Amino acid sequence: MTDSAIKPVVLLAEELSPATIEALGPDFEIRQIDGSDRSQLLAAIADVDAILIRSATQVDAEAIAAAGKLKVIARAGVGLDNVDIKAATQAGVMVVNAPTSNIISAAELTIGHMLSLARHIPAAGSALKAGEWKRSKYTGTELFEKKIGIIGLGRIGALIAARLQAFGTQILAYDPYVTSARAAQLGVQLVSLDDLLAQSDFITIHMPKTPETIGMIGAEAFKTMKNSAYVVNVARGGLIDEAALYEALVAGEIAGAGIDVFVKEPSTDLPFFALDNVVVTPHLGASTDEAQEKAGISVAKSVRLALAGELVPDAVNVAGGVIDSDVRPGIPLIEKLGRIFTALTTASVTQIDVEVAGEIAVKDVKALELAALKGVFTDIVSEQVSYVNAPVLAEQRGINVRLITTEEATDYRNVLSLHGALSDGSQISVAGTLTGPKQIEKLVSVNGYDIEIPISNHLVVLVYQDRPGVVGTLGGILGQNGINIAGMQVSRLADGGQALCLLTVDSSVPQTVLDQVREAIEATTAREVDLEG
Repeated sequence: MTDSAIKPVVLLAEELSPATIEALGPDFEIRQIDGSDRSQLLAAIADVDAILIRSATQVDAEAIAAAGKLKVIARAGVGLDNVDIKAATQAGVMVVNAPTSNIISAAELTIGHMLSLARHIPAAGSALKAGEWKRSKYTGTELFEKKIGIIGLGRIGALIAARLQAFGTQILAYDPYVTSARAAQLGVQLVSLDDLLAQSDFITIHMPKTPETIGMIGAEAFKTMKNSAYVVNVARGGLIDEAALYEALVAGEIAGAGIDVFVKEPSTDLPFFALDNVVVTPHLGASTDEAQEKAGISVAKSVRLALAGELVPDAVNVAGGVIDSDVRPGIPLIEKLGRIFTALTTASVTQIDVEVAGEIAVKDVKALELAALKGVFTDIVSEQVSYVNAPVLAEQRGINVRLITTEEATDYRNVLSLHGALSDGSQISVAGTLTGPKQIEKLVSVNGYDIEIPISNHLVVLVYQDRPGVVGTLGGILGQNGINIAGMQVSRLADGGQALCLLTVDSSVPQTVLDQVREAIEATTAREVDLEG
């Protein structure tokens, strides 16, 4: 058998830098194809161990099914729209990306858009190239002493804040998951979203794309802004309502916009492209030589780890690595608990205790802490959350994290819990376990209320004053709105006191329906936890 025949095969489906190939090292057989050619891809992927892609290659369910030996899909970049993560997970294929490779490039592009808007650089340049010398038409404005509003103070938001300090600006920020202490470290003043919109001269948005954030900068937001304000989006297409943006620009409700990302890409003919006070770029946030090289080297290292059976910090669907077989089933459970924990928070988190109780507490359970933090941040930051950057995200937000282990567990063999302290003085906790031969994931406690209900994609949590008739009212409202209840459990600490009702439902519950439920049963809490995304 030749030396190359025994080496794992790595398929480069797109052009990657020499540094990427160098980072892979000599231990692999390297093959190269044009992954955008579907017939080439399906033929070449059949016997490879790993595939490295950028954005042009579609690794969908069909491609994954054709890959009999595939162990890892590596995207040399941040976005994963061209990878079917669900199909990969079902096939046991790890998916990795380079979540921090583009953060500096994205932050710098944001500043570039601000300066382009402030000084009309693209329009003035185009006019001059067309033979028009119009100095007076393109009189601009300085950033000095202006108020800059940053919506979302994650890694990119923090980098933008740091760079804007040099311009002598006053920086406002809205991020419900960042503490005032962390904001103070960044030289940023935390304010409400409405205050940020009303006061800022420039506004840039850096939020994750979720059902709650899609269109969050829309018609009402534009009416709140100054007529002289500029808005920038290099984060995710759809965070700014494109139709409302055009109307606001035409009506003079805002002064201009800088847009790098769009609802549908590629986009080449949106109505606001024709306006002089709009700067647009074709999704260039990660398009620098440095970001591309960082991404390639990062995923090459992840492929090496994955094929060696070691922990892969940037895996987005599985933790990978040498994790005890008794600990591994708890990883997806505690990640879900982290997302439930976040959905129930009412203020910024200052302390998180990840507790592992029971027989597995004697084993190495560090991966469970990482998975818990990954779940906590998945729905609240704009960047991709992985097992390596989750602790960093906690540190950046001034959140103290402790891993607590105890061999004592009541009622169950093992219990995984998250306990949190919030900035408003309140406490929050969730706990879960795995039961039976099929290791069913169950939620067993929420904020001290004992329950036992299987975790589903759609959970509804209600807290209200215990009294007769509530369950009937609740069922009636959901039924009228076509929402089927799969499971229900009610828990209370004392007769006639506060009760917690946990529902599993077959579909997402619109906010209008939750509001209707809250009003009808006089609930103090009425929230849905959507684990489907």
